[in-house]
Amino acid sequence: MSDFKAFDTHHVDNQPRVLEGFNAFDSDPMLQAAVAHYGAGWARPQLSAYGAVAGSELLEQGRLANENPPRLKAFDRFGHRIDEVEFHPAYHRCMTLAMEHGLHAFAWWHADRPAAHVARSAITYQHAQFEAGTGCPLTMTYAAIPALRHSPELAAVWEPRITSQHYDPRVLPAADKRGCTLGMGMTEKQGGSDVRSNTTTAVAQPDGSYTLVGHKWFLSAPMCDAWLVLAQAPAGITCFLLPKIRDDGRRNRIHIQRLKDKLGDRSNASSEVEFQNAVGWRVGDEGRGVRTILEMVALTRLDCMVASAGLMRQATVQAIHHCRQRSAFGRPLIAQPLMQNVLHDLVIENDGHLALAMRVAQAVDQGPNDAVQAAFARIATAIGKYWICRRAPSVVNEAQECLGGAGYVEESLLPRLYRQAPLNSIWEGSGNVQCLDVLRALSREPETRDALFAELMDARGMDPDLDRELAGLAHAFDAAATLETRSRHVVERVALALQAACLLRMNHPNATAFIRSRIARAHGLALGTLPAEWVSVQAIEASFAV
Repeated sequence: MSDFKAFDTHHVDNQPRVLEGFNAFDSDPMLQAAVAHYGAGWARPQLSAYGAVAGSELLEQGRLANENPPRLKAFDRFGHRIDEVEFHPAYHRCMTLAMEHGLHAFAWWHADRPAAHVARSAITYQHAQFEAGTGCPLTMTYAAIPALRHSPELAAVWEPRITSQHYDPRVLPAADKRGCTLGMGMTEKQGGSDVRSNTTTAVAQPDGSYTLVGHKWFLSAPMCDAWLVLAQAPAGITCFLLPKIRDDGRRNRIHIQRLKDKLGDRSNASSEVEFQNAVGWRVGDEGRGVRTILEMVALTRLDCMVASAGLMRQATVQAIHHCRQRSAFGRPLIAQPLMQNVLHDLVIENDGHLALAMRVAQAVDQGPNDAVQAAFARIATAIGKYWICRRAPSVVNEAQECLGGAGYVEESLLPRLYRQAPLNSIWEGSGNVQCLDVLRALSREPETRDALFAELMDARGMDPDLDRELAGLAHAFDAAATLETRSRHVVERVALALQAACLLRMNHPNATAFIRSRIARAHGLALGTLPAEWVSVQAIEASFAV
């Protein structure tokens, strides 16, 4: 016997193959159905093209970008302040792939087509599954357009730069670059979500610019070419565009104090900065900064929903893939009834979240020409942001458990998804902020309530359990004295009803199981507690078509 054979202690078997080289769009029947249902079927070739990239090159480059996070280089070797962030080449590759395919601008490229925001959301949904960190600057670049349009002269200069198909990481004046990205800075140490407590000041200059003095507790992302920020001008909180490099080639006086050491989102840089007479240009009217930048926030919140749904999708894909090929106690995991319950519940959860996120994207598309859809988008964005983002950590953790110990090991994708999962429920307003935003819309914009209930009542008569829930929902907003205290529960109920209505209108095969488990409450507090008669291995297999 050879020495090798003497120490040949075991063979590697009963292990799944590595999941790579697949098309994230073509293997996702629910995404294909949602894209078609909400009117973006014309974009199927572009979405499939990005699906091939996402499930292969982006998967690998995303891994490398997260294993090699950015580093701050505040000074060069001669002691000159440069305030630069150094990234691994994989980060730049992820940005290149995303911008070539339009994650930052697809809706603006195709503004004359129906459902352009739906199509662009489908790109974001795929990207977030494999590299969520780069989604931060890409999302903000996409979302900045409506805010910039409050100042048409600025928009005329900056829109072509930020809708370019080219990613250009060079540190140059924006006019000299092939493409630019935009970030955002709202929150300060003393205020957080209460941006009206900001202390950064802006002083008008003779040339029409302003100089800003102050700080930002979070400036995302410091490698962008410009940022939309809030500061106190004489008339009150105002929005400003601050370029990284001034037109004359000098660096703007935006000094990075440090990069945040975050739980997840490791490929992306988030920073604390000080403005020391930084030059900026007013966006919109003085004193209207919150309203102006909320035009941007409405779209970044949409992306929070879409990206969280994407994280849950990929976690579920990883669980299904593992359970198809891993056996225990004499049979494949996917053939075992309790595991089937868990996997089908994960699929149902995914279906509801994607259906609602894409419905909100459709309302964003239709809003400019339809006041009812605009009102629905206004309130449904906060509802969806609250519920979809809140569910992500639980769903990803349940998927981890399907892999057992392997799901807790960094070599799998699950730990990165799990660290990323809480971000979107915090970024762009935490859960409480979203619930308060729903109440604010209902009290100040009565048309939002009308639009919300018109959407819900459109599904009346399609399922008896949903009908009973709809009959009680209107009363949930009564008793105004306690409504704020109860608002999380109320918003959760509305979100579930909206998801149910979306699935019914799509004629989705999981609609009834969703309603029986989530609306009729034939379900426990944990995932994997579906009624036995609704568990379907066929539904599991059909959800990931590889």
